[in-house]
Amino acid sequence: MVISVLKLTNSIDDFIGRLNAWGRNKVPFVFLFDYKMEKPLAWKLEEINAAKVQFNLNGFTNQLKSDVPDFSPEFYFHKSPIPFAAYEPRFEHVIRNIRAGNSFLLNLSVPTPVETNLSLLEIFENSQAPYRFWLKDQFVCFSPEIFVKISGNRISSFPMKGTIDASVENAEQVILADYKEAAEHATIVDLIRNDLSTVAQKVWVERYRYLDKVQTHNSALLQVSSEVAGILPDDFNGNYGDLLLKLLPAGSITGAPKPSTLKIIEEAEGYDRGYYTGVMGYFDGRNFESAVMIRFIEDQNGRFVFKSGGGITALSNAKSEYQELIDKVYLPFKSVPHVVY
Repeated sequence: MVISVLKLTNSIDDFIGRLNAWGRNKVPFVFLFDYKMEKPLAWKLEEINAAKVQFNLNGFTNQLKSDVPDFSPEFYFHKSPIPFAAYEPRFEHVIRNIRAGNSFLLNLSVPTPVETNLSLLEIFENSQAPYRFWLKDQFVCFSPEIFVKISGNRISSFPMKGTIDASVENAEQVILADYKEAAEHATIVDLIRNDLSTVAQKVWVERYRYLDKVQTHNSALLQVSSEVAGILPDDFNGNYGDLLLKLLPAGSITGAPKPSTLKIIEEAEGYDRGYYTGVMGYFDGRNFESAVMIRFIEDQNGRFVFKSGGGITALSNAKSEYQELIDKVYLPFKSVPHVVY
């Protein structure tokens, strides 16, 4: 079978139109949007070649478990973060813009070179994250963050903002009582409410600041999430392309206000995010579900780069934010004896 992968060749309109048509006609599909929405990909479910593309999106999967043996009980995972002296100027550029009123919250990310004897496919096969995607010779993503879910006429989004090492004493109380983290989370929830109001008729906060535990290969993290919900109009009719165009890029990995914040991100980061912080998802003919592409390892000409980020506000501390970036560089394995660092 010839795999017909839809690539953006002429305009974003072509891609959006195809997703709309598949949605209206109840054709199951899987899709990826890169951060800048320049290289989106989509596949009809029946045409996906599992030798090149594998996914497990909250149980919706084409994963071929028999293809890759369990990794060796002794493997290594080394990370080489950029020096703090290289991170600090980027952070200060963001802070200057926040103080000038150009942004209230900005997600600043950096690439971290990593070395491991595991392949991207082995990492995909053994990851425990709810949303996982492997694109051959390009990247693996193991994300804990939902973007939007749609069932019937109800749409829900789950912004995730606020992270702490679960081993910290009274970690739950510490993260929930942190004023900076609370302000950051409130800002992103307000942004998501505004984003959903562009596609939904009624929007509300269903749950506010609840905790999820995320397992890493050597510890665990607690992350703070909220649920924002809305009701789609009667004439939505499966136009998922139009809906995504209005909502992207995701607010949780950009910031607020979104237009000016995007410009500052471009100035401060100085690298190409690519598919990192884009969105991956599926439509099974009835339900639609998607996730933000965080926790992301990219193959750059045979060398692996882990991309990670964190939210910056006027109350942020450069060294704390730098450490958070490093803490987010991990492999999401539940049990890994004899890891060599």
